[in-house]
Amino acid sequence: METFKRYLMFQGMMFVFGIVGPIFLVMYFATQPDPTVRWAYWIGLFITAADVLIALGLTASTTPKNTPKSTRNNDD
Repeated sequence: METFKRYLMFQGMMFVFGIVGPIFLVMYFATQPDPTVRWAYWIGLFITAADVLIALGLTASTTPKNTPKSTRNNDD
């Protein structure tokens, strides 16, 4: 659950920094069908997908790694 909370924090932060992606998507779907606004869909989709992937990467990089402890006795 702690990892999920950390992910939500990073995801919220990325949406604040990258708010332009969802704004482009809303702009694309709110306007009348117009071929000149098609760029907003692709740019908005790319920015939003990048935000999600960056948040997942940040979450994975801050998760503590539980490596197994060595069981060998190195005093020999």
